[in-house]
Amino acid sequence: MKQTIVDDLHRQRPGDSKVYWRRGLTILLVLIFPFSVWSQELKTDSLLHDATLENVVSYAINHQPLVQQAIVDQEITEATIRTKLADWYPQINFTYNVIHNFQIQPNYFQGNITRFGIGNTSLGQFAVTQNVFNRDVLLASKTASEVRVQALQKTSSSKIDIAVNVTKAFYDALATSQQIKLGKGDIIRLKQSLKTAHDQYDAGITDKTDYKRATIALNNTEATLKSNEELLKYKIENLKALMGYPPHGNLEVVYDTLQMESEIFLDTLQSMDYKDRIDYKLLSTQQKLQDYNLKYSRWAYLPTVALSGAYNFYYLSPDLNFSELYKTNTPYSNAILTVSVPIFQGGKRTENIKIQRWTATRLDWDLTRLKNNSSAEYAQALAAYKGSLVTFLSLKENVNLAKEVYDVIQLQYKTGIKTYLEVITAETDLRTARINYFNSLYQVLASKIDVQKALGQINY
Repeated sequence: MKQTIVDDLHRQRPGDSKVYWRRGLTILLVLIFPFSVWSQELKTDSLLHDATLENVVSYAINHQPLVQQAIVDQEITEATIRTKLADWYPQINFTYNVIHNFQIQPNYFQGNITRFGIGNTSLGQFAVTQNVFNRDVLLASKTASEVRVQALQKTSSSKIDIAVNVTKAFYDALATSQQIKLGKGDIIRLKQSLKTAHDQYDAGITDKTDYKRATIALNNTEATLKSNEELLKYKIENLKALMGYPPHGNLEVVYDTLQMESEIFLDTLQSMDYKDRIDYKLLSTQQKLQDYNLKYSRWAYLPTVALSGAYNFYYLSPDLNFSELYKTNTPYSNAILTVSVPIFQGGKRTENIKIQRWTATRLDWDLTRLKNNSSAEYAQALAAYKGSLVTFLSLKENVNLAKEVYDVIQLQYKTGIKTYLEVITAETDLRTARINYFNSLYQVLASKIDVQKALGQINY
């Protein structure tokens, strides 16, 4: 098909320029369109279609810059380990040099100063060195696995923190979203009440007081709605920042209130084991590495042993020019065993051992502090959860009661039994009960997250 279009273009008469450009544009669009679609797909792939809590947390784990930096740190750690362990392998080097003596070096011989030597020399050397024992390389090989574990645990810690913070931000944005939803429903109801009050005023049943009160209540609710809408914009942007979400991408949170209610309960009789917490695991790994640091300082008295060998291509030329230099090769080779034994270091080894011991003691106190703080953190989180749960259960019942009271008073007002002030009071109670209900729901869920984190049950 493309070939046919090209042939048609070649057959156009000079006067058919419009047809020529139209068909040329068609070819251009055919070629560009697939790339445009592909580019659009790449752009939309980075956005969430269903921003449920699970999807939001999963997105944050995969896109949050702090998590990505922790993963990069893992790769850096792995590369660093390989560079340290590379010292166990034979080290092969080649050295080449050329020396030209403008003047032969003078020497003192039998009471006379004479000059003897060669005008030009050149040396090419292949050298191989093998570490037999070296405490630096020994430390690297002993600690490689623990260093890898430590890097992995740091990444896990970053993911846990991000998951907790994103979850709380999600609930916070959801609470404001629910207030907006309730506010819109209240405005519809207040407008109807305002119409009823205005009709009764026109009919001479009531004075302006009810009408004005209805107007005040409506204005206040609309102002609160506007304030919440602006606040929600900030909370959504904050959630995006915590997720690592594109700032200009659309994010509509999706939720199921009934499912959330079913997830609020938690076994409050669980006993806490601080060994399950990621901060304990990190500290434990750090203690193991510190033990190796102490051993490393103690190893300072051990010798360093290395084998080396070299093969030398040695060229000599007595003339002061290079034309004859590489005609004569006088190679030589050697092998060397090097043993370096530290004898006196000015007390450095003793002081380094003290430093490492005190550092180990400090880590022991860090562990003690962690145990105490973990118990306090768990007790605080559990108390907050229990309090939030009791509040939620009470407020859930209040919603049904407030709705029942409002419906009765609204009906009585329409029949002239109740005053509009009582309608406003019932309306306020209903709105407050609903807002408090949703706030308490998200609060108990956030408190549950804190309990699970304190127990070490959130793992990535």
